[in-house]
Amino acid sequence: MAIVTLLTDFGWEDAYAGILHGVILRLNPLATIVDITHGIPPFDVHAAAYVLSTAYRFFPPDAIHVTVVDPGVGSERRPVAIRTECGTFVAPDNGALSYVLDHEPICAAVHLTNPRFWLPVLSSTFHGRDIFAPVAAHLSLGVALEDMGPVLSDPHRLPLPEVETSGNAIIGRVVHVDHYGNLVTDIPQQMLGERQLEIEIAGHRVCTLTRSFVGVSEGELLAYWGSGGHLELGIRNGRAADELAIHRFERVTLRIL
Repeated sequence: MAIVTLLTDFGWEDAYAGILHGVILRLNPLATIVDITHGIPPFDVHAAAYVLSTAYRFFPPDAIHVTVVDPGVGSERRPVAIRTECGTFVAPDNGALSYVLDHEPICAAVHLTNPRFWLPVLSSTFHGRDIFAPVAAHLSLGVALEDMGPVLSDPHRLPLPEVETSGNAIIGRVVHVDHYGNLVTDIPQQMLGERQLEIEIAGHRVCTLTRSFVGVSEGELLAYWGSGGHLELGIRNGRAADELAIHRFERVTLRIL
């Protein structure tokens, strides 16, 4: 009854996401498949890396997480599988596991080169179907990670932004824009606790934190600690990213009052 999760940019208009289910279930009919999302913006590896990092820790540690956002499919980029104490991750080696690897030590990692665990015919444009899904299915059946290819010592990592401090200021970045247009930053709550703050982003200021959206009037900008434990900014019943014309990696400055 192994758990296999799927996270892709395939959308739901085509059969791609469903085909991954079919490949896994043909090999392991008892697998439990969970779709984390298939709504990652096309080719957006950073978004995939961030969304994966918010989800994997809520699954059992023996879960297998398949991430397929793969603009380099068919190129020399490596297919990889990496085991940590909090799950096993199967993905193209393009940085999609960056946030996970920033938090979880690697127990074992391999370059997936053994075609025995792929589908018999390999497409140059659908490695999600032909490599990543069957590898996950074989792992769910108990195949050893080490049988799937040589040791991988240098998984690719994206250059993730780092929170900076300067005097009474903390400087972070917007690292994700969610489905509602809320701006998720990389500034963790444990850095600040419940202290009063002045927050500035792209010339807009918020002087107080609120606990939830109901703490402000409709259309008002607010800051709050999101469910992932990081500072977020939003507009009640609006899309902050659109209304403020703010994008990912925008600078956010906090000043402790």
